Amino acid sequence: MTGVTSRNGWLSSQVGVKHRVVILGAGYAGFGAARRAARVLRDADIQLVSRAGFIERVRMHQLAAGQEVGYRPLPGRMATVTGIDLASRIVHLDDGELPYDTLVYALGSSADLESVPGVREHAFAVATPDQALRLRDNLPGADTVAVVGGGLTGIETATELAEAHPGLRVSLVSDSPVGGWLSVRAQKHVRKAFARLGVSLWEWQRITKVGSAGVLLADGRELSADMVVWAAGFRVPPLAASSGLAVDSRGRIVVDSHLRSVSHPEVRAIGDAAAAPTPGGTETRMSCQTALPMGRYVAADLARTLAGRPSKPIRIRYVWQNISLGRHDGVTQFTRADDTPVNAVLTGRLSAWFKEFITRSAAWQTSR
Repeated sequence: MTGVTSRNGWLSSQVGVKHRVVILGAGYAGFGAARRAARVLRDADIQLVSRAGFIERVRMHQLAAGQEVGYRPLPGRMATVTGIDLASRIVHLDDGELPYDTLVYALGSSADLESVPGVREHAFAVATPDQALRLRDNLPGADTVAVVGGGLTGIETATELAEAHPGLRVSLVSDSPVGGWLSVRAQKHVRKAFARLGVSLWEWQRITKVGSAGVLLADGRELSADMVVWAAGFRVPPLAASSGLAVDSRGRIVVDSHLRSVSHPEVRAIGDAAAAPTPGGTETRMSCQTALPMGRYVAADLARTLAGRPSKPIRIRYVWQNISLGRHDGVTQFTRADDTPVNAVLTGRLSAWFKEFITRSAAWQTSR
């Protein structure tokens, strides 16, 4: 999409000059924004920049378990962002620089490998294709795996590995109840799946160190494991903060209800990199469910504002959380708009089918 000009022609910041839109990141948010922008923005120069093409990140646990995952080459500039000059409105890349009138920041998040000593040196992760493939390639010969993290990533990784490798002894370690944010019915089904797959649970266990032979718990006990998989949270790159954008305590760009940076409104932030307000008064959580509509919204709202029409605030509403428990089981937790659970739950094969349908639909919507 490098240098793509949409066909319809729209108002620029200067008469006869194309408005320069630079989009950083090609995940669900950034790739979706770029594809939509190419259709709805008129007479704009749209530049999409990313280190890699689009891959379905929500399938990284499947890739780690040995399954094939789809990949779409990037229709844009393959480069790494090294800095942002907010005053001059220039993005610095490892192969040059790009000026912009509007910057869409969608650089996403990565596994948090710095929170506990030894994680970066000894643990595996599943946040990127390279990490998932490294885990996959090192599984042969392992007898025990400890997955750390009781959230969505940890649950899906533990169950996927246990199902794909029946002889592997998998433990799931969490400093809180596994799936504790789910309804009682959903939690019960998750635990049934763990029992069926032979995944042992270590709840309320804080890890203080990761070594080559396992993890050290806060109470002094050691949990031995041939491999440790770190799925205990994500972090955003420090680029936004170091560039001078207003960020929250986690380094995410603070935006208003139009996804504009509160400190630099010419910058729009979307996806995991953005801390946007929700109906419940909290901030958006990192998920495909928020990234995809954010990307589509930004493209549409830019078209409105640059054509002289009023900007409309985004309406972020949650509907469900889909959790796979291997390829043939799952839990779909329906939620209120503020992401709190209700009693409605799908389980088993129906949930697994539903999640696969939603995952494929998300990838399709991102690229259309």
